Amino acid sequence: MDFDLSDEQRMLQDSVTRLLAEQCTFEQRQAHLAEPYGYSRALWSQFAEMGLLGLPFAETDGGFGGGPVDTLIVMAAVGRSLAPEPYLASVIMGGGLLRDAGSAAQRAASLPAMAAGTLTLALAHAETPARFELACVGTTARQEGGSWLISGSKRFVVSGDSADRLIVSARTQGAANDAEGISLFVVDADAPGVTRRGYRTQDHGRAADIRLDSVRVDAGALIGVAGTGLPIIERAVDVAIAALCAEAIGVMERAHELTVDYLKVRRQFGVAIGSFQALQHRAVDMLVAIEQARSMALYAAMMCDEPDAAGRSRAISAAKVQIGKSARFVGQEAVQLHGGIGMTEECQVGHYFRRLSVIEILFGDTAHHLRRLARSGGLGDA
Repeated sequence: MDFDLSDEQRMLQDSVTRLLAEQCTFEQRQAHLAEPYGYSRALWSQFAEMGLLGLPFAETDGGFGGGPVDTLIVMAAVGRSLAPEPYLASVIMGGGLLRDAGSAAQRAASLPAMAAGTLTLALAHAETPARFELACVGTTARQEGGSWLISGSKRFVVSGDSADRLIVSARTQGAANDAEGISLFVVDADAPGVTRRGYRTQDHGRAADIRLDSVRVDAGALIGVAGTGLPIIERAVDVAIAALCAEAIGVMERAHELTVDYLKVRRQFGVAIGSFQALQHRAVDMLVAIEQARSMALYAAMMCDEPDAAGRSRAISAAKVQIGKSARFVGQEAVQLHGGIGMTEECQVGHYFRRLSVIEILFGDTAHHLRRLARSGGLGDA
């Protein structure tokens, strides 16, 4: 199998990396985080001008028809710069869900505007009792005439405090943990009855807890067929995990580079500590962990289009396990090799460690996906 990038993909990689190197340096990122939305709207507009926001969508939906590898390239570049833009939440998750399951009218109402940078989306699915179980949905939606009334609470909605529209999961039938009976709705974030509480996450990103009190939406807000939303959510989360794996590669690469550079300039006993063989071995171990994770990130990207949901799920869980292990190892080694300075706000590597810590937990930590993979029989039958 050919893992080399095409000429167009190399051009994409170069242009995205160059843009973020110029517009999202460490100091610029700190300023972006302080903006009202927690990211730079100017940089987001540049994403739109370059076609990055429409990359995964068909031309008929205002996009460019890119594939999972194109998404991997963008997310790896985002990881290298720690760009706080809501690419994962809006383009990968919200936009990807509408692309895969939305009606023509729903796609036309959101995807072109999102590709143009004038609309952002967020998936509001997680709830307090659920932990990482996607079928645990207590939020309810009931029909009243020609509309739906949605009530419930959602937790840790990534970039949910700045999103213009929310894709909300709600139970239209069945008990709280039933696989059947989950539906998806498009809800305006400023609709009557929607309350958002935004906050910073551990990695200085943004998320929100959302309360819905009898929020009324019309029949056209329902995505797909009522009660059949779980497979749609599972696919969207699998694709999001694959994107996170790609982002983690960029984060780990940059953390490793910063660590090697520090070993070359930090002096002890009259010499650079990078001359100590024990520290050289640790830097090499970091590189090996990154390369192991890179292979699984590519595997996850290729499996995003796998029609067999069970096979795709096993592959994504296997990738998340390796990414989680590598991210923890590389992050911890990077901070330890920097010494105490690695945990200060002024040191870049500590911020990369924080992002790796969040990536390891998002959509299921390493232990969760290891159990999930074991229950499914592992990758032996894949």
